[in-house]
Order: sequence, then structure tokens, then C-alpha cells
Amino acid sequence: MSCLQSPSLPSASANANAISSSSKPRCSPLVALETCSSMPQLKQHHAQLTKLGLSSDNDAAGRLIKFCAIENNGDLDYAFHLFDTLPQPDAFIYNTLIRGYLQRQRPAHCLLFYLQMLKDSVFPNNFTFPCLIRACSVDGAVREGAQIHAHVFKFGFADDGFCLNNLIHMYVNFKALEDARKVFDKMPGNRRDVVSWTTLISGYAQLGLVDAAFEIFELMPVRNSVSWNAMIAAYVQSNRFHEAFALFNRMRAEKVVLDKYVAASMLSACTGLGALEQGEWIHGYIENKGIELDSKLATTIIDMYCKCGCLEKAYEAFNRLTCKGISSWNCMIGGFAMHGKGEAAIAIFKEMEKEGVDPDNITFVNILSACSHSGLIEEGRYYFRYMTEVHGIKPRMEHYGCMVDLLGRAGLLDEAKKLIDEMPMSPDVGVLGALFGACRIHGNIELGEEVGKRVIELEPNNSGRYVLLANMYADAGRWEDVANVRRMMNEKGVKKVPGFSIIELQGKVNEFIAGGNNHPESKEIYRKVNEMLECIRSVGYVPSEGAVQEFEEEEKENPLYYHSEKLAIAFGLLKTKAGETFRITKNLRVCRDCHNATKLISKVFDREIIVRDRNRFHHFKDGECSCKDYW
Repeated sequence: MSCLQSPSLPSASANANAISSSSKPRCSPLVALETCSSMPQLKQHHAQLTKLGLSSDNDAAGRLIKFCAIENNGDLDYAFHLFDTLPQPDAFIYNTLIRGYLQRQRPAHCLLFYLQMLKDSVFPNNFTFPCLIRACSVDGAVREGAQIHAHVFKFGFADDGFCLNNLIHMYVNFKALEDARKVFDKMPGNRRDVVSWTTLISGYAQLGLVDAAFEIFELMPVRNSVSWNAMIAAYVQSNRFHEAFALFNRMRAEKVVLDKYVAASMLSACTGLGALEQGEWIHGYIENKGIELDSKLATTIIDMYCKCGCLEKAYEAFNRLTCKGISSWNCMIGGFAMHGKGEAAIAIFKEMEKEGVDPDNITFVNILSACSHSGLIEEGRYYFRYMTEVHGIKPRMEHYGCMVDLLGRAGLLDEAKKLIDEMPMSPDVGVLGALFGACRIHGNIELGEEVGKRVIELEPNNSGRYVLLANMYADAGRWEDVANVRRMMNEKGVKKVPGFSIIELQGKVNEFIAGGNNHPESKEIYRKVNEMLECIRSVGYVPSEGAVQEFEEEEKENPLYYHSEKLAIAFGLLKTKAGETFRITKNLRVCRDCHNATKLISKVFDREIIVRDRNRFHHFKDGECSCKDYW
């Protein structure tokens, strides 16, 4: 886009003449134009106005041009045909055509036409600049945006709130927060509205400056649901779910109406924390208040139930949808996948095809993931071919990652390696990481060491990669290599991610870290842990072989039996009765020892324990796990 070079500025008298058409009397042909709904009808109106001698009248032509430029079934080329017949088009007509260009995603043409407007000595007004500013924002035209900013001031609109709000949004979009803040700070106090404040909050949040965003939020003199949602969404997108809940509770205390946008943000927070009860409350509120259930909100509800471990309610919400979009189908298929229900995921996919909904690349990522989590090898191979042969979808990196994971978990390491070698693109860390994990599962130290070193090179700050390599060496008794991995982590300053587990009971979210004692009921919890372990020892529990020496992802300063999920399970046992279910969310992959222990705990204490770890769900019941130890 070329820089704006302003011609000589039109005079104010030219503007007065240009807008004089607004005082013309309304006649019946112009009134009839208001009911126009198609281009053939509009051309009939045009012909009638021509017969009446009004074809060169700015008021009459402006109405025709507005329909052609703005309406979905209009014709922008015809609008310019009409424009070319006008002897002196006014600012309204220029503004309308600029807006037409913007609606059709042609931002560069907006600015070029604005130059034509100035060249023709038509004075821009306060309706001219918002579209021009948005055009610069859409096109990433930083230099031209600064020039339009200057024109806003030159033409006397320095205190126009609508123009200034659009400038703040433009600079936020350019990630130029200093410039956005300058516009905001120089705005007259009576021109700053909720839009000004909320746009600035969103700008800081988008750059990860959430605390700065909150400082601005606290300074707001008046807030509405949009500003509350901007701040709540900022916390959710930064995975600061506890702060999102605290702000949401404050919002409710201040009697702010919960709309669909706040509901969607809070459902995402519930998903992040595994807070099923609070998610259910929000879902109930949506239904009771008749909040519009659009595709995005419906999908968010389904996703919340899936990721909070309540697949039955997710499926119930899915089935109640009168119109299912592709995102809802994908979410439900993905839900079955993460719960290890591959056959059900495939059944939903087949139902989707019968309904005439075309799958996309996300659909097949979820289908292949479902096959991987359920060990459906032949089905996975079939759908990997099917996506290309039937639907013409070429495999992306994510699809290859799922296939490598599927083959690797099944012990088909040579086939997985061959697939990687034949990929049309270089494998990323996700693809190689899947093979790396499979090598550890099946004890292929030679291939695992080779792939592991490549993975660490690609992702040198991911502690989990070092942990996996160290554990592979530990399995092989190569303790010197384990020590070398530790040394490498120390030299690079790589810190292990501390393990934590979350359990929601009675509407309250409780978080545990390995060996932590910050919970108010810590003494009772540790007593229950000891009782729990004693009970399962009596039915054959022993710590997993080599577990004490393993370089676990949980902080190793804490004993194996005080891993975060064991503390959360003990708390769940304290607060529930035999036959009941509780759910735990964990930020790391569940370790082998905790997995074995939880199976026995579910049987001895008669509980169903649903655990969501970093990769998938585990449903423990009667001494068995839904993953069938395939994780």
C-alpha cells in the first residue's frame, strides 16, 4: 500500500455544499427504495428516478449506492457506475463507497478512494475516518494508519470519541501499546467510554500483560459485561483460572448480568480447572435465562463436560442441539477420543457423514487420536488413507503425529520410523516426541536415545523431554547417563515443571502439589494417604519396579507416595462415600506407580476415580482403568 500524500485540503464551504442534499424533500420513489431487496428491483427504481430527473441528485443516488455498496446482495461495481454519473458526489456517497470496499476486504482501495475524495475537494466528516482507520488496521498499514491519525486532527475531529476509539483499536492491533495509550490518555475525560477502556484492556491482555490490564480495569469508572468479560478472558487465556473465578464471583456480587460471552469464558475456566460443578451451574444459568446458544457457546459447553470428565452430559448436550455445526461434531469426537472410547468416536464420525456434514482436518486429527488412545491400529491406518482418498484432505503434521503415536504405542516402531522418513515435510517435535515416548514404553534404547537427543535439540527448555530420556537410561541401568542428563538440565537452567493435581468437591476447587502441606486439612489428608497405601498393600500393592530411582516428572524431593494425585485422591476419599465418583485434573502425565495404585484404591475403597492427565482421561473403577494400561 502506498503512503498517503494529501492533495490541497478542501474548504469548509465545499463541505457545506456537499452535504446540502440532506435537506432535500423525501418523495415517494425514494421511500419505495427502502423496501428494495435485490439488484433487479434496484435497477427498476434507478430507471424510475432517471425518468423523474433525479438520477444526478445526491440524495436519490446516495440511496441507490448505499444498497449496492453495503447490502449483501448488492453490487459494488454498479455502485461505482452510479457514482461516475454524479456531477458533485457528497461526503455521504464517498463514505458509503469506502465502507463498501471495507466490507469486501479491500482495505487498500479504501485509502486510494479517500485520496480521490480529497482530490475532488470533498470535505471528510466524522463518519469518514472510522472506516479508514479500520482499513489500516485490517491491512496492517502502520505508516498509513499514522497518517490517517494525523488527518483526524487536521480536519478537526480530535475530540470525536468514535474516531479516537477506532485509533486505540488500530494501535492495539498493531501491537503498538504506547501509541494506543497516548491516544487514550489524551482523550477528553467525557469522551472516554467503556469501549475505550475495554479496548485498552484487551490490548494489554493480548500481549500477555495481564497485571497491567487488571490495573486499567480497576481504574474504570463504569463497567459493563463486555469489560468484565475482557478481563476474565485475559485471565483464562493466560491459564490464570483461579483469578478468573475470583473476578467472576466479584462480578456476580455486583449484580452484573451474565451474557453468552462471559459464560463462554467462564466455561473455559471450568475446563482448565476441571471444575465440573461450577460448569454445570453456568450451563444451568444459560438454559434458565434463555441465553442464545450459538455454535461457539454450544461447543464450549460440550468441551467443558468432556474435559471435566463427564462424557455422558457432554453427549446429552450434544444430542440436544437442533443444529450441529462442524465444531460441535469435532468436539464430541475429540471428547470420546480423549476418554479412550475409539469405537464411539468412529460411530459419531459415521453419523456425521450421514448427516451430510463434511469433515475437516480437525475431524481426522480427533479420529486418529481416538484410534491411538484405544489401540485401533487397522482403523487408524484406514482413516489415514480415507481422509485423502475420499475427502481430499492431505495429512498435516498433526495427522502424522497421531499415526506415529498409534504405531509406536502398538510396538510397531519400524513402521512408525518409516512413516516419519516418508513425510513430505520435516517432522516437528510433536511427531518425534511420539516416537520418543514409544521407544521408552517398548525399551528400544538405541532408537530412543537417537530420537530423544533430536527432540531436546528442538525443544531445549522442555523439562519433560529430559525426564523421559533420563528415565529411559534408568530403565537400562545407565546411571552415569542419568547423571549426565541432570547435569545438562542444570547447565541449561532447565527447571522441572512441578506436578499439581486439582479436585473440585462441593463447588470448591482444591489444588495439591507433590509433598505440599498448604491445604487447611493437610494433617487429615496425609493420615488418609498412609491409611490408603496400607490398605492397598494388603491386596498386593508394591511401588513400581525402579520407581524410587526414576527421575520422575513430579518433584523428586518428595517421596513417590506423596505425589500430587495421591494427595488429591486421599482428599476425595475423605469427602465422598462408597459408590460415589470424584474427578481429578493433573498437569503432568500420570506416573506408572500412581496409575497402579489408583486402580487398587478404586477397588478397595469402592469409588470411581476419573483422572485427566496431560494426555488423556483414565476412568478407574473396580480395580481396572479404562485405558487398559494403554497409555
